[in-house]
Formats: sequence, structure tokens, C-alpha cells
Amino acid sequence: MDLRTIKNYELWLTDNYFDQTTRDELKTIEGMEKEIEDRFYKDLEFGTAGIRGIIGAGTNRMNKYTIRKTTQGLANFIKKQGNEAMRRGVVIAYDSRHKAVEFTEEAALVLAANGIRVYVFDQLKPSPQLSFAVRYLKTIAGIVITASHNPAEYNGYKIYWEDGAQIASDIAKKIIAEIAELYDHHQINHICKEEAVKMGYLSYVGEEIDIAYDEKVLEQSIRKEEIAKAAEALKVVYTPLHGTGNKPVTRVLSKLGFTNVFVVPQQQEPNPDFPTVPYPNPEEAEVYALAIALAKEKSADLILATDPDSDRVGVVVKNIDGEYTMLTGNQTGALLVNYILTSLKEKNKLPQDGAIIKTIVTSEMGRDIASNYGIKTIDTLTGFKYIGEKIKGFEETGENTFLFGYEESFGYLAGSYARDKDAVVTAMLICEMGAHYFMRGMTIYEGLMELYDSYGCYVEALKSITLKGKEGLEKIKGTLRHLRESNLKEIAGVRVLDLEDYLKGIRYDIINKKEAAILLPSADVLKYKLTEDSWIAIRPSGTEPKLKIYAGVRAKQQEEGKRRIETLIDAMLADLGLQQ
Repeated sequence: MDLRTIKNYELWLTDNYFDQTTRDELKTIEGMEKEIEDRFYKDLEFGTAGIRGIIGAGTNRMNKYTIRKTTQGLANFIKKQGNEAMRRGVVIAYDSRHKAVEFTEEAALVLAANGIRVYVFDQLKPSPQLSFAVRYLKTIAGIVITASHNPAEYNGYKIYWEDGAQIASDIAKKIIAEIAELYDHHQINHICKEEAVKMGYLSYVGEEIDIAYDEKVLEQSIRKEEIAKAAEALKVVYTPLHGTGNKPVTRVLSKLGFTNVFVVPQQQEPNPDFPTVPYPNPEEAEVYALAIALAKEKSADLILATDPDSDRVGVVVKNIDGEYTMLTGNQTGALLVNYILTSLKEKNKLPQDGAIIKTIVTSEMGRDIASNYGIKTIDTLTGFKYIGEKIKGFEETGENTFLFGYEESFGYLAGSYARDKDAVVTAMLICEMGAHYFMRGMTIYEGLMELYDSYGCYVEALKSITLKGKEGLEKIKGTLRHLRESNLKEIAGVRVLDLEDYLKGIRYDIINKKEAAILLPSADVLKYKLTEDSWIAIRPSGTEPKLKIYAGVRAKQQEEGKRRIETLIDAMLADLGLQQ
């Protein structure tokens, strides 16, 4: 261990600023060098819009002291925006995770101690509702206490800015700089809850925002009148996976006329231990076991699952053999692009300047569909905050009309009432789409096959390599460095046409030996565009200790596409020495 790590550990172990519970926890790891190093070798890293990590004592853990320090940095930045920004204040929401209420209160009391007004939701709420609330209350910022779909031992802290989107990179850098100036925990302001309320800095919000949020979500319905009969007939099984989605999702579906919605009883109530699943990620097939059992019992047409903060949604449908099969995020995204554009065109509501927004590692199928309707597709970096930035830009310039935004990791948004992915509105649109296909005598799966017949069979895959701790971080950085030095000309025998290096901001045309600027923010991502309608990309996760490899192909049949995808990813793993 280095000297800094040892000093950090000793400070937390002996300074009376840290409560007895924290110091007692740290005493239990005395002599455990690897554990001490992992907890103290760095401060919990501020990622794309905040911090996320394992709950516990230490600078590299989620606890009330890291919450206080991060919030003081945010408070210092807000104070530099002037008195009006402080008066507008900050709204805070939280999900069902361990210590969510405690962390919410700690953040609120630091803000209040700095003379910044704070609104706190009176019960757990989805992240997209926080995004909506920022604009509804006209606050300068918002905070969500959530670790999204991470395992139960995690929690996190995401910051939103006045436009309702997660903070942009330039603001994030300034907040990080403010946090870095806090060398001593005694620099952090903090008052008690009673004083914050008495001084008028802390208040609670609830039902009024629920009603306003529901109204905006329901405005995104495209075929409300037409699907009424099918809505009564369509059978839907839904699981909130012990998170925040149960009330808002079932409430909105009920208002739209879906009466056959069956919530998985074992997963209905919020529970920070997520006892029925390995971890609450709707991208993982195993989380649907209980939902599929209930769907078979009810002969359901459709299964939906939302993650703990209800910004992601997964879909399971019946295939041509009548078996329940999980859709990928790319498949759901393509289906929704097609449904929205088809419906708007039929109603003569498709704007000439309409735009779809997706991330650079999301399937190209959506672009193909949008192009067929004369609609442009705009790419962003991975992370929904970049989609939020584009929506804001559309409104400021008037150049495009936002129609739909999505990413392969199960995040979607229709409407600009929120500036983050929203599983509530997406669940509504998926059910509406299901009802529309139902009226046509089709299933959603058959709708997907119809798209494959029209546009080709797009197949995508993601391989995540977990690399934990200090050594893992160094391995991730070294891997990207190795690729930049390799100048790959082919992958698995498939020729490289272009290399897009988003860290350098350069697109290399390998065949013609030309370069062009990439007009997106800098990010540690490499994307190779190959012959045979294929591509592969690699990037470190912004929220987890993982290296992610994405690949996509267009094939004549799914099995052919899957074989080609596996070959590409296996070749990349072999080159990097990362076979698992």
C-alpha cells in the first residue's frame, strides 16, 4: 500500500468526525491490506454524472461522508451561479436501495446548510420523474440516490441540471474541481433536519408532481382511442424487480385502459436486498423466471420488467412456437422506432424535420427504419445524458423535432417532458404497440420478424469483462492503449474500413488513408467499422469495473448473424488476452 492509502485509513479510524459505527467497521479490517487498499487507494470516482459504488466505510465506498463531500462540491458550484440559483434550489429523489433515505437526508442537509433550498420527495420515485420534477419545479439541479441495476450492495448519486438531463461534461468537470478542493471533511457544512425545515430550506413534495408527470406520460400515447378494445383484451405481466416502478407503471397503464395487468407478487414490494434475483437488471434473462411462471399461468401476451429506479425496461414476448423469449434492447428500440413513425405517418403527424437519437453502440436497424420514413438519425456517445443534451439543443435552435431516443442497454424516451430514459412511458408505448399488433392478429415477435423481412436481420451482442480493483482499472486502461497502438487492419479475417477513436476525436478511413474530425465530446471509445455490414466497439463502463465489447452485423438469418458476432468478439478477446 502507498503512504496516501495508509494515511486515509488511519484518519478515518481515529478522527472523531467519523461516527463510531464507521470506525468500528474499519477496525474489523485491520491487517487486511488488500481490503484497506481497495477502500482507500482513491476517492470514489465521479463518473458520467455522479458517484456509484459499494456501500461501506472508506473513501472509495458509498457512505454518508462521501455523500456529504460530493454534495458540498455541488453546493459550492451552485453558489457560484448566484443567489437566484440558490433560491431555485435542488430536488432530490431516491429508489429502494439500502441507505437511500439516509443518503437523501445527508445530501439535503448539506445543501440546506449552504443556504440552498431543497425539495425532497416524500417517498421513493423513479429517476425519470426526478428529471421531470427539475423542470416542473424550475430548480437549478436535481439529485437521484440510486445505483440503477447494480447488485444490492451498491448505491449511487446522480446529478441533474436545470434542463432535466444528467449534468453535461463541462459542468461535471467544474463540480469535480470543487470536490477536489475539499481537503478536509471539516470544510463541509451540515445542519440538523429540524433547523433546515425551520429555516425554510427543506420541504417535501409528492402527489402534485405524480399527477403532472402522469399527464405528460399519457400525452405520448399515439393510438389511445384505437387501442381501447385491445387494451382490455391484452394480458400483461409486469415486475418492478423490488424497485420504484410498481405504482407509476400500473397507474399509467390503468389510465390508458389496460385492465389485465398482473404484477409478480413476490417482486411487487420495494426491497433493497432484491431477494428473488441475482441482481435487478432487466437485461439479464434470469430475472424473468417468476414473471414467466405467472405469464404461463395467465396466458399473458407480454412481460415487462423495470430496474430499481425505473429508467430501464425489458420485454419478453411469445415467439412463433408460443414460448416466451426475451427481446434485446436493440430489438425493442427498432420496434418502437417503427411503431412511432408508422403511427405518426398514418395520422399525418410525422414532422419533416423529425429526428431519432441513438448511441454509437446501438444497432443500425433503427437508422435504416427511420431513413425509410425520411427521418434522420443522430448518434451520441454512450449515456443518456448525451441524448438529453441533443433534445435541449433541438429546442434551443429549432432545427429538429425530437421523436424518440434510445440506447441498446434498455433505455428509451418518447417526449421531451423528461431528459432521461423513462421506463414508465416506454412500458406504456410497448403495451400500446402490443395492442396495435393484437388488433392486426399479430404478436410483437411477429412484428419483429416483419421488420427483419423488410430491413434485413440485424444482430448485436455485448460482452462485458469484469476487472475489479486497482489492478482491474490498470488493465482496462492498458487494453485501450494496446488497441490504439495495434492499428488493426482486420478482425477475425473481416477487413477494417474505418476506425473511430472518440478519445482523439478522429475517424480514420483505413482504405483511403484519410482522417476526419468526430464532432462529439471526447470519450475512451474505439469503434471499428468492417466489411460485410458489421462493426465492433470497445469502451470501459462509466459506472462499473467492466470493459465492454459491442458488435453488430446485418445478416440474412439470425443464426448466421449470431455466428458472425461470436467470431468477431472471440477474435477481439483473443487479441487482448481477455478470454473468460
